[in-house]
Amino acid sequence: MAALALAMGASAAQAQTADQSAVQGDTPELAADEIVVTAQKRAERLQDVPLSVTAVSGDTLGERQINDTASLVRAVPALTFQQGNHPANTTFRVRGVGTALFGQGVESSVAVVVDGVPLARQAQAVTDLADIERVEVLRGPQGTLFGKNASAGLINIVTARPARDLEGSGEVTIAERGEYRARGTMSGPLSDALRARISGFYNDVEGPTYNVNLQRRVNGSSAWGLRGKLEWDATSNLNFLLIGEYRQQDSDCCTFASIQIVNPVIRQLEAPVVASPTNRLVTEDTPNRADTDQTSVSLQADWDVGAATITSLTAFQNFNLFVNQPIDRLDTDPVLYVGAAAPYASWNFNQGILHLKQFSQELRIASNGSGDLTYVAGLFYSHGDIERPFARRRAVCSVGTTIGEICAAPTYQSSSSFARLKTDNVAAFAQIEYRLAGGLKAIGGLRVQYETGENYGIQLGVVNAGDTLLPGVASGSGTLRDSDTAVTGKAGLQYEFHRDLQMYATYTNGYKGLGYDMEAGANFTQQRTLAPERVNAYEIGMKGRTLDGMLSYALSVYRSDYSNLQVQANRSNPVTGVVQFVSTNAGSSRAQGVELEATLRPADGLSIQASISYTDSTVNIDGLNCPLQFQAGAPTLDGNFPVNSCYRARTTVNGVTTVSGPRQDLRNATLPSSPKWRIGFAPRQDFDIGASYGGFVQFSVNYQSSQGFAIEQDPLLVQKAYAMVDGSIGLYTSDKRYNLSIFVKNLFDQNYYSAMAHNSLLATAANPNDVVASFNRDADRYFGATFGVRF
Repeated sequence: MAALALAMGASAAQAQTADQSAVQGDTPELAADEIVVTAQKRAERLQDVPLSVTAVSGDTLGERQINDTASLVRAVPALTFQQGNHPANTTFRVRGVGTALFGQGVESSVAVVVDGVPLARQAQAVTDLADIERVEVLRGPQGTLFGKNASAGLINIVTARPARDLEGSGEVTIAERGEYRARGTMSGPLSDALRARISGFYNDVEGPTYNVNLQRRVNGSSAWGLRGKLEWDATSNLNFLLIGEYRQQDSDCCTFASIQIVNPVIRQLEAPVVASPTNRLVTEDTPNRADTDQTSVSLQADWDVGAATITSLTAFQNFNLFVNQPIDRLDTDPVLYVGAAAPYASWNFNQGILHLKQFSQELRIASNGSGDLTYVAGLFYSHGDIERPFARRRAVCSVGTTIGEICAAPTYQSSSSFARLKTDNVAAFAQIEYRLAGGLKAIGGLRVQYETGENYGIQLGVVNAGDTLLPGVASGSGTLRDSDTAVTGKAGLQYEFHRDLQMYATYTNGYKGLGYDMEAGANFTQQRTLAPERVNAYEIGMKGRTLDGMLSYALSVYRSDYSNLQVQANRSNPVTGVVQFVSTNAGSSRAQGVELEATLRPADGLSIQASISYTDSTVNIDGLNCPLQFQAGAPTLDGNFPVNSCYRARTTVNGVTTVSGPRQDLRNATLPSSPKWRIGFAPRQDFDIGASYGGFVQFSVNYQSSQGFAIEQDPLLVQKAYAMVDGSIGLYTSDKRYNLSIFVKNLFDQNYYSAMAHNSLLATAANPNDVVASFNRDADRYFGATFGVRF
């Protein structure tokens, strides 16, 4: 950072006089390539914001074929996306930290905000990006301004506002292997004071996996959505924006394919599928289902009172999710005999439903301009109501002689549950920046919040009469009420050398709220809340650009220390057939690293975006299950338990000796889905073709180092380092009215996995080596084309 400051010294000296007015508080004019963001709930130049932010415009998203939130990882350093077996089990991670457990009673660690409204649960965040103005990714805790579900970071999605002049656009994309996308927008004035905008999208994307049993492709989706906006200038200084949106997605995601099968029983049952690192075949008799729909309405009022703007934002969201996740991953209908060691023979019924409603209200005041004192302060309230029914049923066949024969007399085990969580959160927050002298500013922020939760749950018993209750399920019902008060804040210093060079150092205290268990295996008679996560984060950064705008960059060094990180521990026993995942708090976690982003414009029409991030994210947690392959050799110990090694604990209480199952105490273990290195490089060259046309060529390279997919540190579930190369070439008219581009995803056909796991059937300490994985569509090379028109 010092070297960069010295390198910029000459530019700083030349610009000091010219830019003194900006330092004293006059609002500077924007250069053509500068971006305005609302990362601090005020409109500011990205250059001026004293925190790590990546802002990607809607045009850039379209040019790089980034069509959904999961694909944002291709444009944002230190952002990763961990694919689950359905939307509720997926998560974003920022700087290695994200939601480490999957239950609807727990909020996400990376908040997603759409047009100022925070989404209640992470399942809502897996969505298409249509008619977007920009996406801002804020790295590090953002709780001071954005609340209790942003302990790791924030994705701020800003959609386009109604236009003052009539305009419209449409776009169609067709790609190999059944990818069809269409989107359109119309916007303009209805009167001098009233403007409207309506946009919609439709996607039909075939899955990359082929089911040989059902004879069709799976892991695909179809989705559509409509968004309408009305903007009214009630007076010269009072503005209202009404937004209504509905979106729906139906998918058969996410079936895992076998990439390594050692057990001969599974090999026989999966035939004709043959496991391999690039296998794209499955043989399930029941496809995964993951269907969602969401309705959201918001009303924003902005009252400009001169020195400040007062904003009211009222919002309501209704989200529904239906999931059926077959667990056996085989063609077991009718029920087949799979061997005496199998805890079950068929598990096709595993249905979870989510009904979510949330109301939120925010009232805030933010200073206008960039004077010596700038501030944001406000009040926030939200009420959430979540219902979570769940039902599971499996067949057991313990009598047979030949693997794969139809079971003559299967028995059935099942369970069903219902949970309802009501939450309320109220908060007051403020953040100020005050110029102490010259270019030196002090930064201070504070948030006080109070939350309450009431979680009612009941185990309803078996699904069908005659079934027996699934092992490990505790019967009964109960209600847990809890509350918590938290005070978090931010402090720091910022120094502006001149308009285009600043440094900052900040300390942030973050918080993630109470967690509740609403899932199928919960013991509702003995409920307990998960303790809130807390984080102390430190960051030093520099942002700068040359006077001619040729180079702009942002550099940050950070460290975040978490306590009571909310994680999911596997307590399943494959021998007895008990499937149990327990929500718990880890002892501590740490994320630290360095990030650098830069944009270079060395010649007309040529821009080069580059980024590099190094992330070291670790966790300490006791009593975690061991990887399957280490369980058989776990020694039984009376004390002096080792760390980062598998063991069984022998204890004696009142003369009774018990021995625990295989477990481990982890120290400085790497968090899952957290590669140490991520490097991005994306050049684009625009050029003229005569007087009427223009063209472009662009490509992007994204490299990431190896990463594990299991917090248990399972070496079999590790994705090796890989690099992805995408490219496109296009033609457009000089007025940008028409454009056509041809693109390729994964040019060099690099195979990679979005998730890895052990095969759940016959996965025991004696059979630990069977591995399955899921694949994104771009794990195989494919070509496509996009045609767009606008006026």
